[in-house]
Amino acid sequence: MSEESWQIRVVHSTGYHYASPATQSYNEARLTPRSDRRQSVVATRIETTPATRAYRYTDYWGTVVTSFDLHAPHTEFTVLATSVVETNEATEPIRDASWRDLRSDAVIDEHTEYLETTKYTPRDRELASVARELRKGRDPTGTALAISQWVHDQLTYRPGSTGVHSTATDAWRAREGVCQDYVHVTLVMLRAIGIPARYVSGYLHTRPSAALGETVQGESHAWVDVWTGGWWAHDPTNAIGVGPRHVWVATGRDYADVAPLKGIFTGGAKSHLDVSVELTRLA
Repeated sequence: MSEESWQIRVVHSTGYHYASPATQSYNEARLTPRSDRRQSVVATRIETTPATRAYRYTDYWGTVVTSFDLHAPHTEFTVLATSVVETNEATEPIRDASWRDLRSDAVIDEHTEYLETTKYTPRDRELASVARELRKGRDPTGTALAISQWVHDQLTYRPGSTGVHSTATDAWRAREGVCQDYVHVTLVMLRAIGIPARYVSGYLHTRPSAALGETVQGESHAWVDVWTGGWWAHDPTNAIGVGPRHVWVATGRDYADVAPLKGIFTGGAKSHLDVSVELTRLA
């Protein structure tokens, strides 16, 4: 395995704690990495405590979903997702499509869902205006890179400044946010000028110089996939290409399509959530 390739173990634990017993719960987990030309999944599993009977399927966006439900009273419920993934070096941005190509009926028809507004990525006049300025004198790929860099420069990374329901406009007005917000703002700008773009969820190993076997505390991460004649990925939060330290799990129009865990429960009164992500470079 070359220096440009990593083998990473991801351990993602989510624990629910209820003030009084929950009588039943229904959950969907989007925690299973996929294989593609940039990464290969060696092993992956999802376990729950208490144990549940799980059902796995692939959703409309191509994400592996594990659904499970629990019908016995419980005050705690843990979902543990463990994966080993081999990742490769960042691929070069694709420069095959011209602005004329992106305006063609065939491209718009095929990628229309990645061109439309969503709840998290609403139309924003100010962001669209900046996107049009950045487009001047650049091809679609160069524009996408310029937009990603601009978002990186304009926003301040500040955990806790936005919430899971914050939109791109919320983050832009505050000029701060987390990776989810950087991605939503970038998506608004790309789509405003006709570049198909989608939300990618996954993980980022935060220590490039990590020793083999060293475990680092991480968290879920997000970046964008851009279509300019083919899909390629870029990380606007860090203004870098998506490379060996990135592990991707799910894609969709925005965060709502890729939320790692969604569920409902009955009873239980108040609930408390604990999440931990550990990443270890194995090779």
